[in-house]
Amino acid sequence: MFVSDWMTRKVFTAAPDDGISDVIRLLREKDIKHIPVVKDDRLKGIISDRDIKEFSPSAASTLDVYELHYLLAKTKVKEVMKTKVYVTTPDAPIEEAAKLLHDYRVGCLPVVHEGRLAGIISHHDVFRALVDITGVRHGGHRIFMTIEDRPGSVKDVADVIRKHGFHLQSVLTSYEKVKEGYRNIVIRTSGKGQFGAMKAELQGIYRDVRIKKG
Repeated sequence: MFVSDWMTRKVFTAAPDDGISDVIRLLREKDIKHIPVVKDDRLKGIISDRDIKEFSPSAASTLDVYELHYLLAKTKVKEVMKTKVYVTTPDAPIEEAAKLLHDYRVGCLPVVHEGRLAGIISHHDVFRALVDITGVRHGGHRIFMTIEDRPGSVKDVADVIRKHGFHLQSVLTSYEKVKEGYRNIVIRTSGKGQFGAMKAELQGIYRDVRIKKG
């Protein structure tokens, strides 16, 4: 799964010399929170609703409402935008984009290809990817357990699941918060099979088995 599979390709942009009032109108009309700032097809910065809100109160502290509106009408995007922008590329794995969003606490990443803006990906897109990758929309049983970290250990679990008439819809694994030599796995199943028999066999073989029946 790559950024190109989940990014928004139709991106609303602004230019550095555009007025802030135009950006505010665009944010409201399109119901978006971030606008990349582009000049000559090159990314120059990014401006968000938060940037504008942070700029407005500081100005409002010394101006009345009419003066504030006048100031916003005269203020250029380049005076408010962030010039330090974290970006990603279309061929970057989706999990790397998620890591950037999380680590730098930003709401979106412009997607750049060969120096030009190709799209934008937000934390909402990453949530959508997680939902789709796990297959949660399609229901099924969710099986969690801790297993040995050895070749074939996931296949052994999958064989038990298939033995009782179920298919594998998704398989996720993690080594976080697990002692050395083990790993956690989460398997979501599809199809109709013998649920009781599958649950009993898994619980008889593995420790810490938790199954949410779909």
